[in-house]
Amino acid sequence: MTVEEILNINIKPGWKKGIKITFPEKGNEQPNVTPAYLVFVIDEKPHNTLTRDGNDLVVTKHITLAEALTGYTVNLTTLDGRNLTIPINNVIHREYEEVVPREGMPISKDPTKKGNLKIKFNVKFPTSLTPTQKGKIKELLNG
Repeated sequence: MTVEEILNINIKPGWKKGIKITFPEKGNEQPNVTPAYLVFVIDEKPHNTLTRDGNDLVVTKHITLAEALTGYTVNLTTLDGRNLTIPINNVIHREYEEVVPREGMPISKDPTKKGNLKIKFNVKFPTSLTPTQKGKIKELLNG
């Protein structure tokens, strides 16, 4: 005989992939056998711009060399729909990473706390420069 039962799962903010929710004795039943456990395993849906690293969120921005040298403003929408504007006034180099505290994933054991947002940069270098451009760049950098 088939029996339907609705089981509710309260997904908590910050839960990570792999967390198991177990319902004891809610699986298939057979005569003279204890019913099996029913187990659900949390998975994560990929996001189009953000990736998860523990409790931190990571985004990579593709910028030009001019933006890397002169400043860049990161505009992004958080998972909860807020728009962030983060001005970067430092020179952005290959290893540069901007960390925005408390803009990552909620920490499941204490949802009042959050991980960080890490902004990484991929700087697009020009494929060629004219002799005039090279001269101006040398002048500016050596000036």
